Amino acid sequence: MKSVVIEQPGELVVAERPLPQPAAGEVRVKVAYASICGSDVHIWHGHNPFAKYPRVIGHEFFGVIDAVGDGVDPARLGDRVAVDPVVSCGSCYPCSVGRPNVCTTLQVIGVHRDGGFSEFALAPAKNAFSLPDSIPDRLASLVEPFTIAANITAFLKPQPDDVALIYGAGPMGLTAIQVLKGVYKVKKVMVVDRLPERLALAEQSGADQLFDNSEIPLAAQLEGVQPTLIIDAACHPTILAEAAALASPAARIGLLGFSGEPCSITQQSLTSKELSLFTSRLNSNRFPQVIEWMEKGLIQPEKLVTHYFPLQEIERAMTLFEKDPRTCCKVILQMG
Repeated sequence: MKSVVIEQPGELVVAERPLPQPAAGEVRVKVAYASICGSDVHIWHGHNPFAKYPRVIGHEFFGVIDAVGDGVDPARLGDRVAVDPVVSCGSCYPCSVGRPNVCTTLQVIGVHRDGGFSEFALAPAKNAFSLPDSIPDRLASLVEPFTIAANITAFLKPQPDDVALIYGAGPMGLTAIQVLKGVYKVKKVMVVDRLPERLALAEQSGADQLFDNSEIPLAAQLEGVQPTLIIDAACHPTILAEAAALASPAARIGLLGFSGEPCSITQQSLTSKELSLFTSRLNSNRFPQVIEWMEKGLIQPEKLVTHYFPLQEIERAMTLFEKDPRTCCKVILQMG
């Protein structure tokens, strides 16, 4: 089978690999579509501290179960499935309180173990979620990115009368907009970004007010409006301090960033307003929720997709995703 392998940082190849056999409790998925995430690019360049090399990347993927291991119901053969990349032990403290995404022995498919940029991929059977026919194959790999928005909003508990602000109109920010508007019916969602093309995508996804802070600071444009809910989907360490300064008293702030750079903020800026600060990593069992949202038409994943490429053009696809944020948002690989 053909697989996209990062042999070592900076070295990406499409390699022939042996067909994997599912172990007990696993399924093998014949991958049909897989979408590119920023973390895939980070592994390619050696910027992901958790990745081990060589690695088949890809944690957003969809396909059909074509083999099952011992203990898995053979009736699952032929199931159309989206795969949750979060593999957890089920027994440690985080798992026991419903937070498998920070399991003490966490493994992420496509990071710690081989992923879905391949003609076939393995996954625990419980991580392979059956999809209704109403979710088309070409969009099914996008269940996973929407689970990121599902996870942070579960902490933030958006209300219709919230005044929401999202930093960043990349894929994470766009999924957050759609979830706030389509699922939680938030009446006012503001988005700030430095690229007009990305702000246009934010508007298409339902944003009510757009801000370009490339030249004029956001604070000068808000005209005293104090957001009650803020999501940092731009993931820059300087944002938290600004968010705390702009936020309404009693606001909630959600962080999605993973930067190792220090962030400077005072306790006073948080405590004086009694701000609630939430962080979110990956997703904790959110696949069924997102699948239901897609089935009901509450979110529109097609609005994120700008390109499809065959697997053989992976380097071109990854380079476009990384280098051209003005014309490129979500890039989907076709395995067939």
